[in-house]
Amino acid sequence: MRLAVLGGDRAAVVSGTDVYDVTEYLPTSPGRYGGPWLPWLEQGGRVADLAGIDLSACPVQPLAGAALLAPIARPGKIVAAPVNYLDHKLEMHEQKTIAEYGVFLKANSSVIGPGEQVVLPYSDMRTDQEGELAIVIGSTARNVSADDALDHVFGYTGVLDITVRSTEDRSTRKSFDTFTPLGPWIVSADEIGDPDNLPLRCWVGDELRQQTDTAELIFSVAELVAYSSSVMTLYPGDIIATGTPAGVGPLYDGATIRLEIGGIGTLEVGVTGRDASAYADRPGTRHDVRAARG
Repeated sequence: MRLAVLGGDRAAVVSGTDVYDVTEYLPTSPGRYGGPWLPWLEQGGRVADLAGIDLSACPVQPLAGAALLAPIARPGKIVAAPVNYLDHKLEMHEQKTIAEYGVFLKANSSVIGPGEQVVLPYSDMRTDQEGELAIVIGSTARNVSADDALDHVFGYTGVLDITVRSTEDRSTRKSFDTFTPLGPWIVSADEIGDPDNLPLRCWVGDELRQQTDTAELIFSVAELVAYSSSVMTLYPGDIIATGTPAGVGPLYDGATIRLEIGGIGTLEVGVTGRDASAYADRPGTRHDVRAARG
């Protein structure tokens, strides 16, 4: 099943070429920030609970042209894998992988949905696209084994981990507003089958920059869930970004980023540099500190 969000925080199911509004059938109301599916997941929502809905009785619109929002607008947390493909390790001249680095957190306020725009913060600092498979947690997980990890996964979606190539910590460089495009919807785990066998491609404009298969992950999906749960409790609606393959590259004003993952679909967003400023002018730089001290 494919769970999407329409304007007004309306819960929707995508079936074929149509989008059905199922909001009235949910036992929960949209959360203040997380949209309709986060509170539903938090209260134990399952695919089986939706299977009995008569879609023919629901308001419907064509998928083509439907304005979809991020499937979870503000997850409790976004856990991310820093170096989880060997080809990306080589590309970035990294000495370590996720096995040594562990995971990091991104700000949940960085999430945007399909059709929105990534806002470049700096005019003179490279900012890259990173296309990734995202895991959506369905039930609380703490210290779970890799053998049991997938039992705690509700489904999967696409995510772009946008990254400034500066000197700050990863969580800073990847947490600017708009830096986590998510979508286009959540595909339930039962439809995906094996998450470690999904083709992934990412374009910037007409340039195919990234092409891989999740079979190339260093930590598999199950291993990543298990490892993350050994560090922190994972709650329903939490997102885990599984890492990006080689092919990251600079974004530019007016670009379009398109991420396509087999079995899931296509996430497309724009890029704007309208608010970009010089890196040296960011708050906290030395001249700002001196001025503040008088």
